[in-house]
Amino acid sequence: MSVWLTRIVLSGLAFVGLSLPQPSSAQILQDAPRLLSLGVGAFDVIQGDDMAADFRVEYRHNKGLWFFRPWVSGEVTSDGALYGAAGFHSDFHLGSRIVVTPSFGVGAYYEGAGLDLGSVIEFRSQLEVAYRFDDQSRLGVAISHLSNAGIGDRNPGTEIATLYYSLPLGK
Repeated sequence: MSVWLTRIVLSGLAFVGLSLPQPSSAQILQDAPRLLSLGVGAFDVIQGDDMAADFRVEYRHNKGLWFFRPWVSGEVTSDGALYGAAGFHSDFHLGSRIVVTPSFGVGAYYEGAGLDLGSVIEFRSQLEVAYRFDDQSRLGVAISHLSNAGIGDRNPGTEIATLYYSLPLGK
C-alpha cells in the first residue's frame, strides 16, 4: 500500500510542478550552476522495517538535452548498503527562490547488512523541493523511491527522506 501511495504522491507533485508557469528555458539554463549536493537522511522511512541513516553525494550537471540534465550519485547507509546511480533531473522554479527538482535514474545496489531490495539493478525516482540562496546554493528536502520495477526475484521497494545542501560549482 505505501509503495502505491508514494507513487501517487510523487506523480501528483511532479504534475503540479510541471504545470506551473516557468521562467523561459534560456533564463533557467543561463542561471543554473553545476551543483555538488550533499545529503543526509533516513532509509526505509515509510515502511520502517530496516530503517538506517542514509548519506549521499551527488553531482548535478547544468547542461543537458532540452531541460533534462544528467546527475550521478553515490550513497551509503549505516547498515552498509551501497547505491551508485546516474540519471536525469529537471529544475522547475517557483519564483526566484523555490526550486522543484524531479529526477529519475538507474543504478547498482548492494544491500550490505541492510534491506534486500531483490535485485542489483534498482531505479530511483525522486522529488526535491529546495530554497535557493543568493549565491545559488540550495537547501532542500527530498523523498526518493528505490525499486527494481519487478525485474528481480522480489520487489519490496523503499523510500528515503533526504535533507540536501547543494553547493554551486561555478557558472
